[in-house]
Amino acid sequence: MDTKPPLNKLHIGFVATRFSGTDGVSLEAQKWVEVLEKLGHTCFYFAGASDRPPDRSFVVPEASFSHPTIDAINTIAFNEPWALTELVETLQLRHVPRPSWYIPIPARPPQTTKVILETKEHLKEQLYAFVNHYAVQLLICENALTIPMNLPFGLALTEFIAETGLPTIAHHHDFYWERKRFLVHSVGDYLRMSFPPVLPSIRHVAINSWAASELSLRTGASAMVIPNVMDFDQPPPAPDDYARALRTDLGMEPGQYLILQPTRVVQRKGIEHAIELVKRMGVNARLVISHAAADEGDAYERRVREFADMLGVSTCFVADIIQPRRAQTTDGRKVYSLADAYSQADLVTYPSTIEGFGNAFLEAVYYQRPLVVNTYSIYAIDIKPKGFHAIEFDGFISDETVEQARRVLQNPSLVQEMAEHNYHLGKRYFSYRVLERRLTTLIGDCFGEVGQ
Repeated sequence: MDTKPPLNKLHIGFVATRFSGTDGVSLEAQKWVEVLEKLGHTCFYFAGASDRPPDRSFVVPEASFSHPTIDAINTIAFNEPWALTELVETLQLRHVPRPSWYIPIPARPPQTTKVILETKEHLKEQLYAFVNHYAVQLLICENALTIPMNLPFGLALTEFIAETGLPTIAHHHDFYWERKRFLVHSVGDYLRMSFPPVLPSIRHVAINSWAASELSLRTGASAMVIPNVMDFDQPPPAPDDYARALRTDLGMEPGQYLILQPTRVVQRKGIEHAIELVKRMGVNARLVISHAAADEGDAYERRVREFADMLGVSTCFVADIIQPRRAQTTDGRKVYSLADAYSQADLVTYPSTIEGFGNAFLEAVYYQRPLVVNTYSIYAIDIKPKGFHAIEFDGFISDETVEQARRVLQNPSLVQEMAEHNYHLGKRYFSYRVLERRLTTLIGDCFGEVGQ
């Protein structure tokens, strides 16, 4: 009897540390879901936190990187362990004093290994329960096998896939070797095993060509490149009264320019450059930062606030009222969508020094806003050659950058010309149609062709 599932009606399990908020992984995963469900599949979610439909979500707290045990493991794994008495105690472990022969290299306390493996076993049991409960036929791992934000989770996934042979697509957004904070560690054995694993049933997907090359160089595994996308076949609606109220709720003055920084507040986003640009343009403008600091602490946010105060740049942090969808806060304030924020922006700043691809770049193109972009490596390799028009700078804000940004702000016809040109290119290279074609190819590779 042929038990091969029909390709047009698969049960697909998306797996990540979280599916919530406006982080790039959550947003991009939702685009994959939209395309896959349009093709007839049904999607389910396994994560440490989820804002997706509850009847399709399987939430396990230990899958979240913010779970206290996982946070303590990370701090021990990626720091000098012998000095971390309090964190060792957080894991309810006996502190191991530094021996007299200690050599100052990263080492992992044996009790930490024990907790990692115990947590891995718990997560693996939950993965079996998730797959059985929803009759999952295909796993899509969103960064959970890529960046070691949750070591036990990656190990659990690796063992689960190895034990079951379940067809899996590993969607890689940020490899650990791309992040400075993961380069010094005491968990090389786990990183080589699971970030990412190389198994017969796993198909790897990278979001840029450089990452695909590095994956092949480091592991011998090949990867399909699927860039981030937007639904360019469905243009965004014109802003309504709800969206226009954002400026009022932000306390903006009539005629004041809204400069949108649509990223998390982390160091590699280079937000100081946006602040400097606003200062040097010499126009009445406010810098609006839409996302929170999230998983990398609040030290950089304090730095950004202090720098803005020092330069006298009007800056507001609005992660509490900018979310994926419109809603209302507990105290009755309006919550705006990210689309609302883009619709009200006069200029978008994207001064990142490192990006896996560039969600904010594509969003600005989709919402037809002019943008200032630092020429980070992936932009230079995979995006700029397509012919996009942007206000560029290379590592520092130059006089030319300031003049170009000021000219765009004061010239609506130039904005329209840039927007139309970029939208056309976005539709050609980074649309849902591109994603649909490549996902169909991957699924066919996993299960064979329809009707055969």
